[in-house]
Amino acid sequence: MGVSNCSIILPPTQQVPLPKEFGVTKPLSLAGPMEADIQRTKELEKFLVSAGLYESAEEAAKREGVLCQLKQIVKDWVKDLTRLRGYNDQMVEDANAVILTFGSYRLGVHGPGADIDTLCVGPSYVNREDDFFFVLHNILVEREEVTELQPVPDAHVPVMKFKFDGISIDLLYASISLLVVPDDLDISSESVLCNVDEPTVRSLNGCRVADKILKDVPNVEFFRITLRCLKFWAKQRGVYSNVTGFLGGVNWALLVARVCQLYPNAVPSMLVSRFFRVYTQWRWPNPVMLCQIEDKELGFSIWDPRKNPWDRTHQMPIITPAYPCMNSSYNVSASTLRVMTEQFEFGNNICQEIDLNKARWTALFEQYPFFENYKNYLQVDIVAADADDLLVWRGWVESRLRQLTLMIERDTFGKLQCHPYPHEYVDPSKQCVHRAFFMGLQRRPGELVQEGQQFDIRGTVDEFRHQVNMYMYWKPGMEMFVSHVRRKQIPSYVLSDGYKQNQTPRLKSGQLGEKPVSGIFRSRSGERGGLERKRELEGAEESQQSLDKRPSISPPRRESPSPELIVGQKSGMLLQQRFSIVSGGKRKSEEISNNVTNDKMQFAIPDKDVYSEQRKSRRAQCAESADGCVYQSSGVTSLVEAGTSGDPAHELLRLCHDGYAAGSTGCNSLRSSQDDLYRAESKSLLNNFYSLVFHEAKSCSWSVNISR
Repeated sequence: MGVSNCSIILPPTQQVPLPKEFGVTKPLSLAGPMEADIQRTKELEKFLVSAGLYESAEEAAKREGVLCQLKQIVKDWVKDLTRLRGYNDQMVEDANAVILTFGSYRLGVHGPGADIDTLCVGPSYVNREDDFFFVLHNILVEREEVTELQPVPDAHVPVMKFKFDGISIDLLYASISLLVVPDDLDISSESVLCNVDEPTVRSLNGCRVADKILKDVPNVEFFRITLRCLKFWAKQRGVYSNVTGFLGGVNWALLVARVCQLYPNAVPSMLVSRFFRVYTQWRWPNPVMLCQIEDKELGFSIWDPRKNPWDRTHQMPIITPAYPCMNSSYNVSASTLRVMTEQFEFGNNICQEIDLNKARWTALFEQYPFFENYKNYLQVDIVAADADDLLVWRGWVESRLRQLTLMIERDTFGKLQCHPYPHEYVDPSKQCVHRAFFMGLQRRPGELVQEGQQFDIRGTVDEFRHQVNMYMYWKPGMEMFVSHVRRKQIPSYVLSDGYKQNQTPRLKSGQLGEKPVSGIFRSRSGERGGLERKRELEGAEESQQSLDKRPSISPPRRESPSPELIVGQKSGMLLQQRFSIVSGGKRKSEEISNNVTNDKMQFAIPDKDVYSEQRKSRRAQCAESADGCVYQSSGVTSLVEAGTSGDPAHELLRLCHDGYAAGSTGCNSLRSSQDDLYRAESKSLLNNFYSLVFHEAKSCSWSVNISR
């Protein structure tokens, strides 16, 4: 969609109420826009265009051309398979596969450089495992236009990622129970779900949800403008990332669609303001739903906390409108929900000022000052032998960062909160291929802590590393390092976006100030961490340059030379603790050093890598392989150390634990009621009380209070 197509048609100030009702409740307001709202909408649209959120007509035409080529490729692929399997000539002629789009492209809110989420629907005799991930994969490999081809068959939704003529494509596959797939396939019909497996249902769900969203909003164009605006806002504020525990594209689309239902006659400027007003007051874990949850009795599980105990643990349920209805935001944790709630409040305050003509739209999209708002951070560095290895290794590590957040919440009983920042960073001065991720850390606001209380998450980080190191596609050179850094040790290459280390931090209520607070990290060697990390990454460069020259060695376990161990002295941890230990590395007792700074929060992380037996076995096999493959340690001093590897069976049980149980409040938030639907007052939002239940039940409900 080019810039020329982004203009909107504004309704008159007086509008007749819509005859059709959208959503599970009546609208909160049928009021149309005032002249000021129309003017603010024009200003908002002008800002979105100037921000470069609309693609050019040339790029739009290029995308359409790529999709046409992809459609022809999959049709030829299915015809060839039909011929090879002995079907007659008529069957070969009728053989077909269709390409459907979903996500931002289908919703009409994609921007320049965005990928295209696509679904290939094929006949019943063309399977995913062999035909899609092997035959079609090999066809794509031979195409000159295809680059960066990355199959991910073991993902929750199996996908092939690649670039076609420079356009990023995520391609899914669904084999439905038809011998011939028609070009005009109705993907919204439940008949496509008959006799298919769970991965196929998940693959089909993206297209079905996108179509249902567009059908369930009163004004598609206003919905698109509002969604484009709020997606940009979420990226600027660091809360756009499903994989790290925030919200992804479909989540934001569902939230915006619900607001459009509640205000069917509102224009985009009004919808943006109402969005923050509604979700600032939303009482999670009350679910956001566009329609009633129905069970079509096709045997697929739907989101239902009355029947599924797991669903009760969800922090921020946002339910998909197409059968089988499921929670699209199950990745959200208590910590990431806290961050998003704070950002909703920020947006609501700015929109109030905009409504009073005290601020402009640019204030709403101010980039979140992540590296100013916390005093303590976890830095996760990853390295690999080459760019191709880093691509898959980074994807795996990034997908596990959410688990680290959940583990910290679990092991500290929610007292230590994490803010994973959904951005990756590269040090341009380093030649080794690497990425760095950061997580802000703070104690829970209002948490009473004793003098010298310590957050010991060494075992937590060790468990996280153990999970990451079990990557089944691990290759020599793939390494990950976790370290604790303070604000003043944040590397300069992450501050290139206008941050200044000496800038006075802008703190919000509940965040750490400069005043010493009991429960903050304790440190005596503030500058050591950055210097050590620099040396270690330099070592990584040297090591990777000699990857094929030196034999494989595993870092030896370092024993403490004396009963006193300074944790993190070589690893770059910005803390010094004294521990009494016993031989073998187990800590018997610990003594906090009396010579410390005024920062009172103590933080313990292991500083040596503990490799799993599986990793050791793989490295040994690699070193001894007949083809001469040798492994050389990355050279980066391990930043994680554990006293003992622990019982293997116990470790396996810990790995299987997802961490959702800790900090969950969903079960306690369920409230009984006799109401079937939300109750809403259209005149005012003040003191409105919502209660929602499934349309067929009257025994369980959720309540939410939204005030105007």
